[in-house]
Amino acid sequence: MFVLFRAPHRPSLSDISPADPENAAHPRKVLDTRPIIGCPRSKAGPMTDPPRAEVSTDHRSARIAAAAAFGLQGFLLAAVLTQLPQYQDRFGFDDTVIVVAVVTVSLIAGAGSILAEHLARRFSSRTALQLGLATIAAAGGVLGFSPNTAAFFVCLSAYGAGLGIVDAAANMQAVTIQHAYGRFILSSFHAVWSVGAIAGALFVAATSALGVGVAAAQLTAAFVVTAGLAGCGPRLLRRREPAGTAAPATGPVAVPVPIRALLALGTAMALFYAIDFGVANWSALYVRNVLLADAGTAALALAAYQCAALVSRLSGDFWVAKYGEIAVVRAGSAVGVAGMAVVVFAGSPAVAIGGFLVVGLGVPVVAPLCFSAAGRLAPAGQVDDVVARINLFNYAGTLVGGAIIGGVAAATSLRIGFVVPLLFAVGLLLLAPAFAPDRDRDEQSEWAPDRD
Repeated sequence: MFVLFRAPHRPSLSDISPADPENAAHPRKVLDTRPIIGCPRSKAGPMTDPPRAEVSTDHRSARIAAAAAFGLQGFLLAAVLTQLPQYQDRFGFDDTVIVVAVVTVSLIAGAGSILAEHLARRFSSRTALQLGLATIAAAGGVLGFSPNTAAFFVCLSAYGAGLGIVDAAANMQAVTIQHAYGRFILSSFHAVWSVGAIAGALFVAATSALGVGVAAAQLTAAFVVTAGLAGCGPRLLRRREPAGTAAPATGPVAVPVPIRALLALGTAMALFYAIDFGVANWSALYVRNVLLADAGTAALALAAYQCAALVSRLSGDFWVAKYGEIAVVRAGSAVGVAGMAVVVFAGSPAVAIGGFLVVGLGVPVVAPLCFSAAGRLAPAGQVDDVVARINLFNYAGTLVGGAIIGGVAAATSLRIGFVVPLLFAVGLLLLAPAFAPDRDRDEQSEWAPDRD
C-alpha cells in the first residue's frame, strides 16, 4: 500500500517561509530548524519540552476553524448513532440489521477516506473538508425522513461517504497545523470532537424527553452543521503552492515510509476505534435493551463516555509531555480494561453508565497520538497521503467493533458482546511501544536501503 519516495531536498533557512501553511504541510522541510514533535527523551520516557515556534495569525485562525470542524462532525455522528433505537423501532430492525448498517457505514466511510486523499492531492485538504461537512449535513438531515428501510440505507450510505472525507481531511488539517505550532496539540482537536459528541448525545436525550420526532431532531442537527460550515469553512488552512507540487529531489536515494511502525500504529488505531465505535453504537442499545432503561437514560451512556473522553483529551497534551507517549497509552489502556469490566458485569443502568465513563477516561487519547506519530513519520510532501491511509484503520476498527460485537451479541447477548472491546483494550496495552517511533531506526531496517 505504501511506496518508496525520493529523498527530499533540504533547503536553507532562506528558502523557507515559516508563516507559510504549505511549508508546514511538509515537516521534513523544517526538520533542521525545529524539534521533532513528540520526540521522547528515551523510547519509554517523557517528551522533551521544546521551545515554541512562532505561529502566524493564519495558523491560529485555521486551528480554531479545524477544531470547529471536529466538533461539528462529533455532534452529528452522536446525533445519528443515539437515534438508532428509534430507527430500530420505526422499521422493526433486529440486531442483525443494525450490524449491517454499521458495516455499510464503515465500508463506505473507508472509500470516503480514499476520496479525501485524492481531493487533497488535487485541490487541498481544505476543499475536501468543506465538501465532507456539506455531505454529512445533507445526508444527516434527510436521514430522519426515511420512509422505509431502503431509503434509510441510501441516506446512511451517503452519510458514511461524507463521514470518511471529514475524518481524513480534518486530521490532515490538524497534523499540518501541529507541525506549524512545533508541539503536540492534536489531542486538543479530538477534545473538541468529544465536546461535539457530548452535545449531540445530550441533544438527542433532550429532544426525546420533549417528545420531538426523529425527523425534526435530525433536521435541526443538520442545520447546526450547515451553520458551522458557513462559519469555519472559509478560515480553514489554505494551500499556497499549486496542487501537485512535489518536493524537489537531488539524488537517487529512496526513502520508504517506515511500514512496520505505521502498521503497528494502524493496528492500535483499529483497536481503539473498535472500542470507541462499539461504545458509540451499542452502549445505548445495551442500557435500553439489556438493563431496561428508557431511551433518554440510554443516551446518557454515550454522553458519559464522551464527557470522560473530553477530560482525557484535554489533559492528553500535558500527560504526554510529562510522561511520554508509551506511558500514557499503557495507563489509558489499563483504565479502559477496568471500565469495560464494569460494563460487562453491570447490574443496573447507573453502573453501566459509570463503566462507560471509566472507559472514556482511558483510551480516547490513543487516536490523536496515532495521527501525530504517523504525521511525524511521513516523508516530505506526503503528510496528507499518510494521514488518509492510516485513517483507513479507523474503519477497520469500526468494522470489528460494530460487526464482531454485534455478531457476538446476536449469537449470545450484548453483555457477552462487550467482552470483545475489553480484549481490544488489552491489545492496546501490548502495542504501547509503537507510540514512540524512531524514524532513523526504521530507515536503517531491512525496509530501507543501507546508507553510509
